[in-house]
Amino acid sequence: MKKINEALGKINASPGFAEQYEQTKREVLADQTVQSFLKEHEIGEKETARAMGKLFEYVSQSHDCQKCPSLGDCINVMKGFEPELVMRHRVMELDYKRCPRKVRDDEMKHLRRHVKSLYMPGDVLKATFAQVELDNRSRLSAVKMAKDFVDGYTPGETSKGLYIHGKFGVGKSFLFGAIANELAEKHIASMIVYFPEFVREMKQSLGDQSTGEKVDAVKSAPVLMIDDIGAETMSSWIRDDILGTILQHRMLEGLPVLFTSNFNYQELEHHLTHSQRGESEALKAARVMERIKFLTTPVEMSGENRRH
Repeated sequence: MKKINEALGKINASPGFAEQYEQTKREVLADQTVQSFLKEHEIGEKETARAMGKLFEYVSQSHDCQKCPSLGDCINVMKGFEPELVMRHRVMELDYKRCPRKVRDDEMKHLRRHVKSLYMPGDVLKATFAQVELDNRSRLSAVKMAKDFVDGYTPGETSKGLYIHGKFGVGKSFLFGAIANELAEKHIASMIVYFPEFVREMKQSLGDQSTGEKVDAVKSAPVLMIDDIGAETMSSWIRDDILGTILQHRMLEGLPVLFTSNFNYQELEHHLTHSQRGESEALKAARVMERIKFLTTPVEMSGENRRH
């Protein structure tokens, strides 16, 4: 109320108050919503005069976010809330309700509680299926399979994930964000992990002995999405003791896992075969790939690099 009272106080204290008051009154009563409200409730001139402060407060604020560039720059007395005229016990009152931007912001915060992420950019975490461009057949197929996964997934039941592969910048990670948010709409929790950064943190965690705790958090997520596998510097330890452990647990528990990669299955197996030390361990790489193939269905995603 402070802003409204200050405005009225300045009018009252200024020269020509009566003239300014009448001008303000005319502007308030010219508002179509105010006119309709007064007519609907058969409010007379005396009652209208007594309620002028509330009417002024009503018309001076933003409605449906029309006067506000963003939620953070909301001009209203209470940011994110807009006034509504109501009659209560034959007295005109103002109720404050959430504006459209506030409603959407609250919804997104609610969804965020269902979507955990490690090292993922903000635009990915806000993605929706409607924002994914369907400008070629492979993208259409990828989105369809992603939607089919979301629609068909039921917690507690075994469900095969996806292995989305394609060139850099075609929108694979963005599609992950859309999947996570669609799952959140169904109150299904998920975790998106950017794998190269996860690998780096696993190596650092050896110093504080937190490796097991972090691996447990990832391997037990209801729906796990591993983003950009193959972009990391691979070691035998990461492949066998970290990735292999995660995949083995999810196989045994029937928990879905999804991947994005610049590599197809064959190329990823080659990547897993050769460690940073130059070692070639084809059998161990093949074991990990068998788990990935068991857990996922491959889908290629092509198109122009959307990061340029």
